[in-house]
Amino acid sequence: MGSTGATKPHAVCVPFPAQGHVTPMMQLAKLLHSRGFHVTFVNTEFNHKRFLRNKGQESLKGLPDFRFETIPDGLPPSDRDATQDIPALFASIRRTCLAPFLELLANLNSSADVPPVTCVVSDGVMGFGVEAARKLGITDVQLWPGAACSLMGCLQYEELVRRGIVPFRDEKFLTNGTLDTSVDWIPGMSNMRLKDFPTFMRVTDVNDIVFDYIRVESQNCLKSSAIIINTFDEFESEVLEVIASKFPNIYTIGPLPLLCRHLPKNELTSFRPSLWKEDSECLRWLDKKEPNSIVYVNYGSITVMTDQHLKEFAWGLANSKHSFLWIVRPDVVMGDSAILPEEFFEEIKDRGMLGNWCPQDKVLSHPSVGVFVTHCGWNSTLESVCSGVPVICWPFFADQQTNCRYSCTTWGIGMEVNTDVKREDIAKFVREMMEGDKGKQIRQKAQEWKTKAVVTTEIGGGSYNNFDRCIKEVLHYDH
Repeated sequence: MGSTGATKPHAVCVPFPAQGHVTPMMQLAKLLHSRGFHVTFVNTEFNHKRFLRNKGQESLKGLPDFRFETIPDGLPPSDRDATQDIPALFASIRRTCLAPFLELLANLNSSADVPPVTCVVSDGVMGFGVEAARKLGITDVQLWPGAACSLMGCLQYEELVRRGIVPFRDEKFLTNGTLDTSVDWIPGMSNMRLKDFPTFMRVTDVNDIVFDYIRVESQNCLKSSAIIINTFDEFESEVLEVIASKFPNIYTIGPLPLLCRHLPKNELTSFRPSLWKEDSECLRWLDKKEPNSIVYVNYGSITVMTDQHLKEFAWGLANSKHSFLWIVRPDVVMGDSAILPEEFFEEIKDRGMLGNWCPQDKVLSHPSVGVFVTHCGWNSTLESVCSGVPVICWPFFADQQTNCRYSCTTWGIGMEVNTDVKREDIAKFVREMMEGDKGKQIRQKAQEWKTKAVVTTEIGGGSYNNFDRCIKEVLHYDH
């Protein structure tokens, strides 16, 4: 290896193994690579196999200075092309991932054809990455892949226990109105109710693995050398100020999709880390449609719903009389494959398109898309902001409730659908958003946020400069 190669900094990037976490970590990895870093991107063996199945055996051979490696997730082997069981994954990561990850770092450091590892960039809920970096005496950084408001929500879990709110006494809290209780004691977060917290706190046992895992991991985030957050200062100014006062080493570098527009065009930047096969047929369908005429519907990579809810959504879309593109993952219905009645297809034959999975960023930035019906995952929320498209929110779990609350109140870019969704509501919301006065105001707001997101990621903008500072101050590289 040439002498220049040997001096390259080497970042090892470790996302949590779910689509919503792999996507922002890959965007960050590409950005680091474009600034001169050698990058090793670490998937679990399970997800590595899914990539190879969907993208072909050649897809992960990488470049000489951008390599893919794997570690086991500790769960029994499976060939399912679906999202894994989250509680089992949390328990297994906590129990098993540190040792194989340390072994991988040792192998990289003893290899003659890659530079020594200089930093570990781990997902905010993969704290073993920080632990491994500390053991080796190298820099540790965490990417919090959600919003600053979801981090702040998770950081309140200790306080929820201290106040005797969590654990809940029994399952009745889900239906008896307890979750509507308003919460006014979180610094930097107003308008919150118990139902707006990231949902891992909805437990009747304080030792519940999911609650305990998120409570511990979010607190540990504040012990890392730096946290990178995929957001921008104007979007979450109040909550960011509070986090920064406790933990000054935060770097807001989002929205990552817009920061990535500065990447050089090459085979790496066109690599899309999708765990499902993307179908671009829908883009050709959109090309034939009028501007702002299409309702785009997608519930992300994990959300599952009951067969009844699927049918309510279907008929709501049909009855709205607007044209729509609906992405229905094969595993979107609990324990079943998604099957819709024949008469639904009759009703929508000239104005509805259903697909399995799509390049969402391209769909949202398509001029014919007028509104996005979403589960409010953070990537989806940011992609809609980047495209100036308003949202109709039906949050499912995790940080989606928090993102939904902010979208509909603080940011003014959305409307929220009742948890027990009814077709009349869907039809009404779609019509309001596409035709009504309130819809017009919300669309206007979405456009304003898009402008701010574009400005902050311009060369010399706030997020752009924060990324530069992070490279110099934390990763100690001044190329």
